[in-house]
Amino acid sequence: MDKKSPFIDTRFLFDNLDNPRFSIVDASWHMPGSKVSALENFISGHIPGAVYFDLDRIADTSSDLPHMVAPPQTFSRMAGDLGISEKDTIVVYDSAGLFSAARVWWNFSIMGAENCFVLRGGFPKWQKENRPVATGEVIPRAKTFNARTPGNLVAKKHELEEIVAAGQKDTGIQIVDVRAAARFEGLAQEPRPKMRSGHMPNSINLPFMELIEDGEMIEPEAISQKIRDAGIDLDRPIIASCGSGVTAPILCLALAEIGINSMRVYDGSWSEWGMPGPQPVIGEKGKPV
Repeated sequence: MDKKSPFIDTRFLFDNLDNPRFSIVDASWHMPGSKVSALENFISGHIPGAVYFDLDRIADTSSDLPHMVAPPQTFSRMAGDLGISEKDTIVVYDSAGLFSAARVWWNFSIMGAENCFVLRGGFPKWQKENRPVATGEVIPRAKTFNARTPGNLVAKKHELEEIVAAGQKDTGIQIVDVRAAARFEGLAQEPRPKMRSGHMPNSINLPFMELIEDGEMIEPEAISQKIRDAGIDLDRPIIASCGSGVTAPILCLALAEIGINSMRVYDGSWSEWGMPGPQPVIGEKGKPV
């Protein structure tokens, strides 16, 4: 693919705040158990013209798993209600700098939005530069969003089971887990109840925080080095995984920044695989759980 950065700078967004073809999306989200409300934070301060994208609401709410990808018809309706068209230039940001914005960028991208970007540095950088901030609830003017079917970009559990059973060398597909190393190694307790600790056999660990510095994606050369150090082969297919599908797209975003089109995410991630069941788990010191 041609090299096109998935990021937009704050100055460029500022210059286009009144551009009717731009849709600005606040994708802030917090981990389970957090006492902070992303919606309340949005109401207390957001980029002018932005709408709030609720990851847990614009989702497949029929699933027992959190914030799974919504069916295309549901996504079309809810994105349209937010005043967003797939033809818009969509700029996504979050309150952490770079965290949940990647998930929403991925969500829009797999649904057919070809001009979707992440704001470099997010809301913290916007505020640090003393750019305008709006407050209060937002009532958007609805548009039509025509979502496409994501197809195999949303990887399912049965495919991961086949890859794990066959081994990555036989399938050629690499499973890259972006959770923190302690969680991957089974040394830290998972944030969701009943879940086992550890990782999928033969998966690769590249913690997403190693790709971020001061709320921004690291430079392309550093991204490439991190990928090499982790043992990831860019000539082979990749499926990104994480805790519940929120941070896995940070790897997709990093790969896009170095010109690699790799958008496959295991949507259920560890929230599904790590639950009690027959799926194999490697825990502390490489022992099966």
